[in-house]
Amino acid sequence: MMIELFLSAFITFFVVIDPPGCAPIYASLTKGANAAQRRNMAWRAVIVASGILLVFALFGEQLLGALHIELNSFRIAGGIMLFLIAIEMVFEKRTERREERAQKIIDTPEIEDVSVFPMAMPMIAGPGSIASVMLLMSQNTGIDRASIILAALATVLVLTLLALLAAGPIMRVLGANAEAVITRLLGVLLAALAAQFVIDGLRASFLG
Repeated sequence: MMIELFLSAFITFFVVIDPPGCAPIYASLTKGANAAQRRNMAWRAVIVASGILLVFALFGEQLLGALHIELNSFRIAGGIMLFLIAIEMVFEKRTERREERAQKIIDTPEIEDVSVFPMAMPMIAGPGSIASVMLLMSQNTGIDRASIILAALATVLVLTLLALLAAGPIMRVLGANAEAVITRLLGVLLAALAAQFVIDGLRASFLG
């Protein structure tokens, strides 16, 4: 049961954060930096994103309570948001938007450190990953289950760090076509996960 929970959370975070998709964006953003600068920015981006996601994982439910938002409402809203991200992934709109954002930063020479924006947020700790971690934590109460969710998140963040550190070689090996295929497949998977979030929220609201 715990292994299934870990795999489910891992797949959700992997699809939403998309480490393989972050690598080419990071490679283009840091084209003018030397190896040490790229390495430092990669570490900083993942550490900042980890802090943001951990805050929402631990205190997201209290934040919803303070705003008088029911968890089921957040499940439905989060599911719809993830579904929209999935549609963008399938039709490559998400990649286009990321590349446009990256190009704007490249075209502005005075901005050199890309670790906090746009890498940490919104590319790693974006609306999709924040919604996912809050949804999964709200569905899995108790220290044991919450620890599994956080372990899955930590695993994906480590993979994201490795993807950023190896961004150049990864792009040479994968190529643009392979990346497009992977993105579309992950988008279909995310659409199914998003639909399940919405179904769970509706079922709990009207049948619970």
